[in-house]
Amino acid sequence: MSPSVPQATASAPAPAVTAARLDALRGPVPPRSHDARTIAALTVNPGCSRRAVLDAAGVDKRKLAERIGFPARYGQSPFAITRGLAFEKQVKADGCTALLELLRGEPLHFDVPEHEYVDLGVEPTADSGTPVTVDRAGRYERTRRLFARVAAGEPLLADHPLLRLDVGGRTAYVEPDVVALSARPSGASESAPARLYVAEVKSFAVIDGQADPAKVGAAATQAAVYVLALRRLFAELDVDPRIVADDVILVCPKDFANQPSAHILDVRRQIAAVERQLARLPRIGALIADLDPTVDFDLAVDPPEAQGESGREHRSGVELGKSLTMIEARYAPECVTNCEMAFHCRAESRAAGGADALGRSVRDSLGGIQSIEDALAVADGSAGVGSEQHEAARLLRAAARAYDEALRVTPRVAEPEVDV
Repeated sequence: MSPSVPQATASAPAPAVTAARLDALRGPVPPRSHDARTIAALTVNPGCSRRAVLDAAGVDKRKLAERIGFPARYGQSPFAITRGLAFEKQVKADGCTALLELLRGEPLHFDVPEHEYVDLGVEPTADSGTPVTVDRAGRYERTRRLFARVAAGEPLLADHPLLRLDVGGRTAYVEPDVVALSARPSGASESAPARLYVAEVKSFAVIDGQADPAKVGAAATQAAVYVLALRRLFAELDVDPRIVADDVILVCPKDFANQPSAHILDVRRQIAAVERQLARLPRIGALIADLDPTVDFDLAVDPPEAQGESGREHRSGVELGKSLTMIEARYAPECVTNCEMAFHCRAESRAAGGADALGRSVRDSLGGIQSIEDALAVADGSAGVGSEQHEAARLLRAAARAYDEALRVTPRVAEPEVDV
């Protein structure tokens, strides 16, 4: 049985009902929190209701994909994660001394004043010296107070700030492992206000001044999420959001050594894209309002009753797969590198003959023709089309003629004999 969901009443406002239904969808397991990576991936395909609901409910999509028999085939290896953490620790050691040296040295030559270093990832302590556990809302308030001091002109360097964004009508906390600092670029006037820069630490190498474009692009989009969240925080503080620079500092290992190097990334295009896509995301409450109450993605496993026995799964792979079919997906080939559910959704799209599997550009060119079978029927003239699909039909028939001409058998010209 799926956990009961309270009905909307005067004493139970819609947000409370939405939150309760999302908790019921996830089941009795801790939620997976959003981060910049998941938000960036979510905005790549904002029309996918399935991903929007799973992310809002905090469902572990990787574990869900494994349970239904379509495990994700990408992700960082434990070695890469360990190396990344070690590199980040190196950059941030002694109050981010290495980072400050990079900014002040070649080739950036930033004018960076002395900063007070504050690590917001460390729990505050009581008078007795005992750490005080703070939830995410409390950590956000600590971050907010710190940046209020930055807005007042204090040179503070913030490590592990906790920011938040509205994602589909739900508050998502992003916990970046970035550093924010006030600085002036080389050549800026002394009267120019210092800007707040975000530094993103990545472990992929920059070799001879070049890095993997895909990795740089992903880092730029994630950094854009941080910049956008930081700007919205300053807007809450009635401070001009332009205090946060459009450029971010990307810190990566140089060449084949572990020596850090700093590079400037202009993320204006990524900020605009993330902001636009977040605005387009459907509201979560509307997406789950009409879901069957039996739909859930409970991944909990009861402990084994006896040694050597496996625990009982609350939901089988078949039941989880049935729940997935209740929420519309919008598969695109790009999902394979951005979503853990991609292989399931791809198989589903192929089985249904959906045009989505051909790619976003092809799907959009079909002008509302939903299936490959219908597209082929339009191309050979055996199916009619509506008035709004005449252009798509014209293109399909032209493509069919070109295909037939390319495969037409022509007499082969005999090759002259050559004496050897």
